[in-house]
Amino acid sequence: MKKAIILIAAALMFIMAGEAKAQADRVVGVYLAVDDEDNPNSQVKIFKDRNGKYYGEIVWLKDPLEDDGSEKVDDKNPDPKLQNRKIMGLRILNDFTYDKSRNEWSGGTIYSPKTGKTYKCYLVFESDGRLKVRGYIGSSWMGLGKTVHWTKEDSIRK
Repeated sequence: MKKAIILIAAALMFIMAGEAKAQADRVVGVYLAVDDEDNPNSQVKIFKDRNGKYYGEIVWLKDPLEDDGSEKVDDKNPDPKLQNRKIMGLRILNDFTYDKSRNEWSGGTIYSPKTGKTYKCYLVFESDGRLKVRGYIGSSWMGLGKTVHWTKEDSIRK
């Protein structure tokens, strides 16, 4: 009887751990991102790295080219060595971990190629299924930041 209880407890812990991992990995996928005017302008692919943290990179741009036909680059970056990086493929979400108690991904940063600035950030799903992306300065409760909503899509646009 004692062995049966231990086996049942172990099985329940295994199932619960699997459910927590599935909840944490829910953020993995491709999202249609919007600009300041709520216009879709890019897609960001969020993935989990081997270190267990979540990252995101730009995989599609509505306007990938400059007026002269060259690919858009990270020319607003404060580091001159990074100003020639292509925007396509640029990692903009870094080092997020899943906080089960808050049901959010936090502890990470978001980089804005439009401004060349990096902000603290958290990600949380809204009741309508959209991903709330909140970049901020200081503490999130201070109100010094910006919130956008991304919509999960089935595939990368062409």
